[in-house]
Amino acid sequence: MKNRISVTATAQDIATGAIDSMRRTALAVEHRTDDSTDRNLYFLAEESVFAQDTIRSDRPASFALQNGLQVVVIPDHRIPVVTQMIWYKVGSADEPAGKSGLAHFLEHLMFKGTTKHPSGEFSQTVLRVGGYRNAFTGKDYTSYYQHVPREHLGKMMEFEADCMTGLILKDENVLSERDVVLEELNMRVANDPGARLFEQMMAALYLNHPYGRPVIGWRQEIEKLDREDALAFYKGFYAPNNAILIIAGDVEVSEIRPMVEEIFGGITPQPSIPADRLRPQEPTPGAPRTVTLADPLVEQPALHRCYLAPSAHTADAGDSAALEVLEKLMGSGVNSYLYRALVNDKQLAVSASAGYHATALDPSQFWISVTPKPGVEFGQIERATDEVIADIAHHPASTEDLERVKTRLIAQAIYAQDNHEMLASWYGRGLATGLCIDDIRGWPDGIRAVGAQQVQEAARKWLDKRRSVTGYLIKESAPQHGEKLQ
Repeated sequence: MKNRISVTATAQDIATGAIDSMRRTALAVEHRTDDSTDRNLYFLAEESVFAQDTIRSDRPASFALQNGLQVVVIPDHRIPVVTQMIWYKVGSADEPAGKSGLAHFLEHLMFKGTTKHPSGEFSQTVLRVGGYRNAFTGKDYTSYYQHVPREHLGKMMEFEADCMTGLILKDENVLSERDVVLEELNMRVANDPGARLFEQMMAALYLNHPYGRPVIGWRQEIEKLDREDALAFYKGFYAPNNAILIIAGDVEVSEIRPMVEEIFGGITPQPSIPADRLRPQEPTPGAPRTVTLADPLVEQPALHRCYLAPSAHTADAGDSAALEVLEKLMGSGVNSYLYRALVNDKQLAVSASAGYHATALDPSQFWISVTPKPGVEFGQIERATDEVIADIAHHPASTEDLERVKTRLIAQAIYAQDNHEMLASWYGRGLATGLCIDDIRGWPDGIRAVGAQQVQEAARKWLDKRRSVTGYLIKESAPQHGEKLQ
């Protein structure tokens, strides 16, 4: 590996399908409504808020109401449309013990109507004006959004303000929606071996932290969720002093501020919400762990390894940016180090990739995913992977490699400015996980500052197998006719 060929920006990046499925299920769960379209905001939930940066020539305007509501305005006057997103700083990691899935369950119930607007009125109004709305739940946040022509923004604000205080829940609606969630669990997890492996890996990686619970919840706990659970969670966390309102599109802060003050300003804050979310933290990892999942539905065996790594919020200065660069060097594209070593040079695998999830309030994960060729044993894959990591840790990446990777990351930042929905989403994720606007806008400078020594140190420090869980996804032979299942 000493004679590395430079990493190049390529449109042929390989992202292993199994790990995509796994991370989608565990990191964020989207609510699909009848009026929803496939806007891929759900899929953005698994990415770093920095993977395609949010920097613009002008700093977004921001202000806070007296009741604590944080507001961010991102003007974009190219087309007369607007995206409204409201982010509640509460997710699956904030659920009471024994109530896993409650944040996601409440997200579903938020579409059931309020004292002012019966179920379906909000969605039908959005449809009539040619817009769309949806929502998603993550470990650290729950978000609701609408995309509409600019002249309808005021009405969207009124609906969301009403949702913050006026939710009405009836037992029959709650119980039927719980069945919907259980069916979603069947579809996304029970029938997806990769998703089930991811759940088990997260439970093994996080020994003490609530990130070890799946966002969608454990089945036996979802089955017991009821109206009282949902209302208590709603009243405890859905309040202006626990929310971020982001408006992006054909607007100016001078017109938005009086609208927000008029519509949201009268809502009473919830004094019981703490200023900081303090959760049980992980002990220092002491040993590598392994998880094996065998299932007849597995089409291709796969190896996934997950390391406990700092998030952008918890990392020391420069560490998160170094992990971003390390991820691209190691496993982003057909010319990345992992791909070249395992797929091209040693011909052990059909794909190899890496990923780093930076946007989390607490310690997060760095991923490696490999699909072996038929007949190749996992032990061969692990030894080859460890050799790549050791090489990165002991031999500095070339200046050419580093500059190509950093240029690619920052170039993506420029292209990303064309989509104000993405901008609203990235600012929301960053702000909901402990960052500030300047942290998000300053990301390119952090990437530019990463040097070869920092990448080496990141590999040595964070890609230590004692900090890892390795998951093996294998095909289990279906029992023959008449054979008893054990």
